[in-house]
Amino acid sequence: MKKVMVALLLLSMMLNPAWAASKKVRSIQKQAAPDKTAGKAALPEKQDPYKAFIVVEAVTGRVLEGENIHQRLPPASVAKLMLALLVVEKLEAGQIKLEDRVNATADACRMGGSQVFLKQGESFSLEEMMQALLVASANDAAYAIGDFLCGSRESVVETMNLRAKELGMADSAFFSMHGLPPQKGQEPDLTSCQDLSVLSRMLLRHPKILEWTSIKTIPFRQGQFIMRNHNRLLNRFTGMDGLKTGYYREAGFCIAATARQNALRLIVVVMGSPTARIRDRIVEEKLKKWFALYEMAEVIKKGEIVEMEIAVSGGKQKTLKGVTEQGFSYPVPREEKKMLQKEIILPEKISAGVSQGQKLGEIVIRFKNEPVGRVGVLSPIRIEKSGFFSGMFN
Repeated sequence: MKKVMVALLLLSMMLNPAWAASKKVRSIQKQAAPDKTAGKAALPEKQDPYKAFIVVEAVTGRVLEGENIHQRLPPASVAKLMLALLVVEKLEAGQIKLEDRVNATADACRMGGSQVFLKQGESFSLEEMMQALLVASANDAAYAIGDFLCGSRESVVETMNLRAKELGMADSAFFSMHGLPPQKGQEPDLTSCQDLSVLSRMLLRHPKILEWTSIKTIPFRQGQFIMRNHNRLLNRFTGMDGLKTGYYREAGFCIAATARQNALRLIVVVMGSPTARIRDRIVEEKLKKWFALYEMAEVIKKGEIVEMEIAVSGGKQKTLKGVTEQGFSYPVPREEKKMLQKEIILPEKISAGVSQGQKLGEIVIRFKNEPVGRVGVLSPIRIEKSGFFSGMFN
């Protein structure tokens, strides 16, 4: 009897649609269990974090570290720094003013990529356009500034290349003022990490460049448009205050960056990174490394008394100690600071009739026995000649 009941129960379960469906699913899942090796997609090859980079001490231009520093690569929007140099040099020469109006031409308004959406016929001050160029990386502003400076695209590009040649930027060839990817039949802008470091050092001579490139956000067109700096390191790295980022697909992510800590300024250029995050990480790593290894050593202070007496003949005062004309600091590896030496070059004796501020000699500063600087030594006072009777008495 029990065998009959079990048989009937099994028959009932087999005829039940839900049980049959679950059995079928389990069977399919078992058959479909994937082979852990067959058909497995190959993992992508590890991407290099950059195509080239350089680390430079800004005062001396000394290359601290680098890789492929002369490799010619497209800089993308970092090329706008060359245009910026033309602007600040013309400003310094008094040829243009920040209050000058820059008109938005039809060609400028047709520019793509990053832009501030200029409309034909609009005009903005050169100051506003430079903010748009260096904060928002606006291609339309770049074109308008180029027209303002030189009258045409061809003329401004020629001027950029002439100035680059004067600076010894032998790896560089510019074909645009904005750094966009070339259109069909055009050549791409090309430069190198070495050349961009030279350009960056030249730009740092002009305070307006750091003023513009350190701006994080600023309104444009009376607040209708908020421009945001593409350099995210301004918010993340202590001392970061410029210069410019760039990107398009073939160029990769590029940057010319500078930071200052404890009077020491470094420049890092990275080109051809696969992502902005990787590019920025490389910059941070290099800056942290070299700020830890180097320091700006103060060798001489301005107005410092030089402890070497000079005899004065025929004067109301018989001896004199000079003072330094200016201060002098020099970047050195922390462990080599003792290799900085000073050589004082002064006469043992001078004649009276010395004027205040008169140059008496100089101090030569040497690092590893190589001269790296000179500072004048001046007379802090006036020394008149003594009178006839005073001279006889003396």
